Amino acid sequence: QVQLVESGGGLVQAGGSLRLSCAASGLTFSRYAMGWFHQAPGKEREFVAAISQSGARTYYADSVKGRFTISRDNAKNTMYLQMNSLKPEDTAVYYCAADSSTVLPRTPTTWDYWGQGTQVTVSS
Repeated sequence: QVQLVESGGGLVQAGGSLRLSCAASGLTFSRYAMGWFHQAPGKEREFVAAISQSGARTYYADSVKGRFTISRDNAKNTMYLQMNSLKPEDTAVYYCAADSSTVLPRTPTTWDYWGQGTQVTVSS
């Protein structure tokens, strides 16, 4: 079955950096667009970034543009999120997702598969 496994979360001070990874199995990775979402306590799951099947197209939420970079390695079936200049408001559980379309939707409900999430906590 399809599995998406996030790693790399943790506790970091404001201004610091983290690199999240999402390892995929059970699917043809290069045929899926990939995305990152986050969910803070008491809030809805929100779009962070997405990358097309080849990696040629990337999209970001306005709140992370210039600070976060999404990438993928199709040979390793892995997607990454480099997070720099972290802020306390970035604190959330970060989820990776896979979608078979080429649209790169920003709404969580349309994505096909989800990981279990990894906690990112940014202290002030």
